[in-house]
Amino acid sequence: MPDGIANKLKIMKEKLILAVNPGSTSTKFALYDGDELLFDKTLRHTAQELEGFRRVTDQLPFRYQVIMEALRAAGTDLTMISAVVGRGGLVNPIESGIYEVNELMNSHLTEAVNGEHASNLGALLADMMVASMPVAKAYIVDPVVVDELEPVARLSGHPLISRRSIFHALNQKAVARIYAASLGKEYEDMNLVVAHMGGGISVGAHRHGKVVDVNNALNGDGPYSPERSGGLPAAQLAELCFSGRYTMAEVKTMIAGKGGMVAYMGTNSFLDVCNRADEGDELATLVVSGCSYQTAKEIGAMSAVLGGEVDAIILTGGMANDPGHVERIRVMVKSIAPVFVYPGEDELKALAFNGFLAVTGRIVVKAYRG
Repeated sequence: MPDGIANKLKIMKEKLILAVNPGSTSTKFALYDGDELLFDKTLRHTAQELEGFRRVTDQLPFRYQVIMEALRAAGTDLTMISAVVGRGGLVNPIESGIYEVNELMNSHLTEAVNGEHASNLGALLADMMVASMPVAKAYIVDPVVVDELEPVARLSGHPLISRRSIFHALNQKAVARIYAASLGKEYEDMNLVVAHMGGGISVGAHRHGKVVDVNNALNGDGPYSPERSGGLPAAQLAELCFSGRYTMAEVKTMIAGKGGMVAYMGTNSFLDVCNRADEGDELATLVVSGCSYQTAKEIGAMSAVLGGEVDAIILTGGMANDPGHVERIRVMVKSIAPVFVYPGEDELKALAFNGFLAVTGRIVVKAYRG
């Protein structure tokens, strides 16, 4: 870290906000003073480092240790941090907003009541970290289970199965608000279709500030992605499940973790598959084109949810950095509404900004009641 930043950390008069975003193979965190980024860091975790952990939450002490070591190495004065804001995990469905971490939330995430996911570590890490920070509080913001679905969107086709809202709520909401602000408008006054394209792809119909329909990007719905199968033909999946060749755990891994491009191409690197396509690999060309095709189809479906009254289509996430992917989607959906691209993700900034609003009393902090 440059000496100037280290010195600034030592003399900073304002309280600081620490944002933490755990991923499947990385832990990203950043320190902010208000909306000013002081430093950020991404810690990559090898398969060898993680192979000894049976469950995601078993990684908690390891992840905590590497973050705290990095903060100390950066010369961070922990007493000046007023909030640690973690990425929200698979808690029970809740409305959009910022929530203070409580015992019930910790219990639900530790027990993985709604499934295993690296995001479950966000609240747990934040809560563990504030124990060594005299004034800090732990929060989560817009977890992946934000649920604003309309009743009709919950129908699956069978009463034993209900459609669930699991998507990239934090980034979808953040870029939607950024786009609206760029026009001098309020997010709550617009109709938008937002596609987050990363390890999973979620496409949401945003009607006047609420995501009224969205594909479940985690459990097998919508477009396939670098790591996830997306929607699969149900009868063929049922035959696979009862073939005796695979356990339930193995089938679930086919859906999330080793589905999509991993299954087709043996890698979860979208960039690698795109490079192979550019070099003339016919299967790679077909697979990346299929991903663009399915994403555009899902955008079309969500535009129908909005009755065709769409102010804009927003493409975001890491895959939005690839011009070819973006252009293939744009060609298919440009007749619906103008397409705007916000490459990558700004999740750490979104976490920190909501934390700043909370500690300055500018936003209502909600209580998680399960």
